[in-house]
Amino acid sequence: MSTLLGEFLRARRRLITVDQVGLTRVGGRRRTPGLRREEIAMLAGLSADYYTRLEQGRDDNPSDQVLAALARALQLDPAATEYLFKLAHPRACVQRTVSRADQVSLRVLRFIEKWDDASVFVVNRRLDILAKNRVATALFEEVDYTDNLIRLGFLNPAARQFWLNWEEEAAANVAHLRAVAGPDRDDPYLLELVDEISRESEEFRRLWARHDVRGRNQGLIRLHHSEVGELTFSLETLRIESAPGLRILVAEAVPRGPADDVLAKLHVLATSRQ
Repeated sequence: MSTLLGEFLRARRRLITVDQVGLTRVGGRRRTPGLRREEIAMLAGLSADYYTRLEQGRDDNPSDQVLAALARALQLDPAATEYLFKLAHPRACVQRTVSRADQVSLRVLRFIEKWDDASVFVVNRRLDILAKNRVATALFEEVDYTDNLIRLGFLNPAARQFWLNWEEEAAANVAHLRAVAGPDRDDPYLLELVDEISRESEEFRRLWARHDVRGRNQGLIRLHHSEVGELTFSLETLRIESAPGLRILVAEAVPRGPADDVLAKLHVLATSRQ
């Protein structure tokens, strides 16, 4: 666990610049990206030797006060700060029952099918797509790897044309996967997924190495469909309280103008596939 903590500290340190923290540049060009270890230690009020031990995995029991100081020095947001604490105190994490295929109840399936004017699908913490309504099925019919959003984004060559904001979507999905992985290593299927995509995608390896942490709750998604054209969706995430770990993603199409009834086009497309 201390190795994971060290990886996170090292990755986040390298993303912070001297300008961001108000330090004075000394000398010429830096040989390494981001801040030096001694600079983060100074900002957090720690000794350089102690901070080095944390990064190198030689100290596995930092206090909450130390973690809070590091979160401030690294300018972590609330989600990343929570992730930092979980890495340092993994025993406090809730253990989950893991299966390769999570079950979606008939009640939830009936619920998502009632949405005929939005693309609605159910995902688990690994972003496996477990169920889709008719609109989502029609929307995703042109792309491969629709069993998982990470596979779709990084293994499908057409993903960059399908997602018009591919860079943003890819980064957001990787940050979500990093957040749910955390110090939790009791999900072998999640580890298999990370290993698989890492072998196949250099871009995934780059984003994964950043250790960005961010949940997928809402936002805008821009897609291109050969029959409907360019689509913009407003995304909302709903928790399924009866099935912890499962989420319902509701993507409602945003019309581009008064004369552009995107919802009607999507509905016609979906019903024609029945």
